[in-house]
Amino acid sequence: MKISISGVRGIYGVDLSLHEIIRFTRLFASIIKSETRKCVLAQDTRPSSRIISEIVSASLIEQGIDVYNFGVAPTPLVFREARKYGSGFVVTASHNPLEWNGLKFIIKGRGIFEDELHSMLNKTALSLESTSTADIFGRSFKCVSEYVNEIVNFIEKSRYHRTLKIGLDPGGGATCGYANQLFKKLGGKFYSINDIHGVTSRGPDPTTDYLNELCILVRSNELDLGFAFDLDGDRLVVVNRKGEKLSPDATLLICIASAINLGIKKFVTSIDTSIAVEKFIKDHGGRFDFSKVGEANVVSKMLEVDAEAGGEGSSAGFIMPRFNMCRDGFLASAIISSLDKKEIEEYLGFSSQYVQIRSKIPADSSLHKKVIEKLSDSFKAESSVVLTIDGIKAIVDDDSWILIRPSNTEHAIRISIESKKSNIQSLYKKTREQVQFTYDQIK
Repeated sequence: MKISISGVRGIYGVDLSLHEIIRFTRLFASIIKSETRKCVLAQDTRPSSRIISEIVSASLIEQGIDVYNFGVAPTPLVFREARKYGSGFVVTASHNPLEWNGLKFIIKGRGIFEDELHSMLNKTALSLESTSTADIFGRSFKCVSEYVNEIVNFIEKSRYHRTLKIGLDPGGGATCGYANQLFKKLGGKFYSINDIHGVTSRGPDPTTDYLNELCILVRSNELDLGFAFDLDGDRLVVVNRKGEKLSPDATLLICIASAINLGIKKFVTSIDTSIAVEKFIKDHGGRFDFSKVGEANVVSKMLEVDAEAGGEGSSAGFIMPRFNMCRDGFLASAIISSLDKKEIEEYLGFSSQYVQIRSKIPADSSLHKKVIEKLSDSFKAESSVVLTIDGIKAIVDDDSWILIRPSNTEHAIRISIESKKSNIQSLYKKTREQVQFTYDQIK
């Protein structure tokens, strides 16, 4: 089981047991009681999500928390609603394989920060027995959200290019229905596939899936763009008019370019984001700061420096705190669609100068720190600049970098490489072999 600011994730019925679900729900209830006794709840479409959601709801009610249940709904919707109610809880493992599931915690409309997570986990006195101090239980309400209308109003419908033809692929996830509703309200022509809950021809993570069906849909119907969402709707990946899947970084760059068109100048991106995004912001008179990888880390840095937008290149996660303090695939798709065809081609051309490879090596979480420390010494000797705010990032030259960091969501060490096309494969091969050798030595 993985516990991080991304939430709790594990395989349902194995390490993510009934006991653990109740325990973590009670722990979360213990830290929100002093601020609010209201919690928004939703789930994705995984086979285990319904039963886990029922357990979570009952555990919150037991602790005196009123539950506002939106049923199967995208994670960004819950973040938006949690601004109104004070807290939120999503049953999802986001992009992880289907046998996984998880619990995502939201406080004041944002993900839980590291100090809050540590505080929550330190409340070890809580047990499986009820911790309610009075015989007052919470209540449950079924709710409907105005989230889609709020996106349409936020991006100003007049900016939307109604001539764009869009393909939508919710992947059988929580975005089913919501994505169609959004583009119907925006007024453009669209086609959709995999838009029935739990029924899909692809995997849960559009950043790793080939998206063959969406690519064919775009080419065969001569569409301008295709949008693929992950199971809970916080990740978006774009397919271009040629039916080619774009890298997550290219998706983020288009979002940031659109934000710059709206007058935004201050950005935060995670340390694993493409050089192209950094250079694009600078070329257009903007400022940016790096954060650790992880949605909550990006948001925390945004709040610290008063940034207006940004995100994570690795997950194609676009964040605009004024609207939502999380990666929001719906907002990203709408803001990209406010661009015209010429702008989209220009921005994609800029992004295509660089190539990223992102991979991972299965590794026991207890050994992550030792592996990173050992690699740090050799990287410092070989690189011009080394950053250690999250794992170790080595700046090889003006166009190349290497990042090795422990995964927040899996038992794995993540390897991210960026360079020009001519150099990327040799750099990746050398780095992967180095990481694997170091891990094998330690385990």
